[in-house]
Amino acid sequence: MILDEAFRKRLIIAAAETILAHAEELTELDRAIGDGDHGLNMKRGFEAVLGDADSLAGKPLGELLKGAGTQLVMTIGGASGPLYGSLLIAMGKTAVEPLVDLTGAARILAEGVEAVRKRGKSDIGEKTMLDVLAPVSERLSAAGSADAAGIAAELCALADRGLESTRQMRATKGRASFLGERSVGHLDPGARSSQLLVHAICGVFVRELQREEAGAA
Repeated sequence: MILDEAFRKRLIIAAAETILAHAEELTELDRAIGDGDHGLNMKRGFEAVLGDADSLAGKPLGELLKGAGTQLVMTIGGASGPLYGSLLIAMGKTAVEPLVDLTGAARILAEGVEAVRKRGKSDIGEKTMLDVLAPVSERLSAAGSADAAGIAAELCALADRGLESTRQMRATKGRASFLGERSVGHLDPGARSSQLLVHAICGVFVRELQREEAGAA
């Protein structure tokens, strides 16, 4: 698969439009256990990324990721900006082209997830975005040369399970931790935005694979 400029732009658009379409839902989730600004903040950040889509898509993958991460740091308030920014900037520092297999993608994501761990001083099981991103990263790292479309479906399913697992967790990080046991029973908004992005990115890759297969038929 060739990550040409058109493909990179499709990735940007898919990620941004997914967040914009679910901004109000993310806000409602955050109102339950946070300060109610996750949707608005994410919307503002991804609007900035979308507005810069042409310029970002024209850059190599690493520069695209670092550029998008920097946009998010500058435009998203609260904890989400630094966390999502750290994710993308670390991924960008690791990314090299051509990205020819799942092993390369796994290495890039693993570096990003590790950056989120360090930035948030958190890990899986604490009702955060890591409950989605860490299992996805671990599965991708174990994928090897497996069927990419099949792996994409698995990653989406893992993201779904990771999100749902946060419902019964007691928050220990961020504003939600102030609620103690009252945080139990609610989905984590950061985990939901991460799950949405996993689905969006995997969807673009699967559609590209299908396009290539149709062209080769």
